[in-house]
Amino acid sequence: MTEQSNTLDDYLAPHYINRSNWLRAAVLGANDGILSTASIAIGVAAASDAREPIILAALAGLVAGALSMAAGEYVSVSSQTDVEKADIDREKQELEEMPKIELQRLAEIYENRGLKKETALLVAKELTEHDALGAHIRDELGINEISQAKPLQAAFASGAAFTIGGLLPFMVTLFLPLKGMEYMLYGFAIFFLIVLGALAAKTGGSSVGKAIIRITFWGTVAMGLTALVGYLFNVNVA
Repeated sequence: MTEQSNTLDDYLAPHYINRSNWLRAAVLGANDGILSTASIAIGVAAASDAREPIILAALAGLVAGALSMAAGEYVSVSSQTDVEKADIDREKQELEEMPKIELQRLAEIYENRGLKKETALLVAKELTEHDALGAHIRDELGINEISQAKPLQAAFASGAAFTIGGLLPFMVTLFLPLKGMEYMLYGFAIFFLIVLGALAAKTGGSSVGKAIIRITFWGTVAMGLTALVGYLFNVNVA
C-alpha cells in the first residue's frame, strides 16, 4: 500500500485574499461594462423608434467607458503607489536616523497584538536583524504583496473587463428585435449581472446568494432610472 504524505495545505481551507486586487478591478470593470452600456442603450431605446441610435449610443458608451475605466483605475492606483513609496522612503530615513526608536515602535506593535513585552522585543530585534525595512513596511505601514498597488495590472483588468461586459448588451442591440428592446436589454443585462456576481463570488470564496441579490437590486435601480429618463423625454431620434 502506497503511503500518502499530506501537508498542512491539504487540511486547511483555501484562502482567496491574494485574488482581491485583480478580482476587485475585474468585477468592477465587467459590472460597469454591462450596467453602463445597457443603461445607455435602454435610455435611448425608450426614446427612439430606430435601431441605429441605440447601437451608436451603446458603442459610444462601451468605448468611452472602457478607456475611462482603464485610465481612472491607473491614475487612482498610481496615486496609492505614490503614497506607499513616499511612506517607504520616510521609513528608510527614520531607520537610518533613529534605529532605536524604530525598534521600540516595532516591539510595541507586536505587544499590542498580544505578545508579552519581552517576547515582542525579541521578535522585533530578530526581524530587524533579518530585514529591518521589510518588517516596518509590513507591520508598521501595513503594506504587503497582496495589498500593494499595481497600477498597470488594475488598469488592464478594469479596461478589459469593461469591454467584455459591455459587449454583451451591445450584442443585444445588434441582433434582437427592436420592439420591446429596452425590456430585452434589461432582462439580458440582469442575467449577465447574475452570472457575473455568481462567478465573482465563487472565485472569491464568498456567498453567491448575497452577490446575486446585491448585483440584481442595484442593476435594476440603475437601468430603471435610465429608462425613466428616456420615457420622460420621449424624444424620437429616428
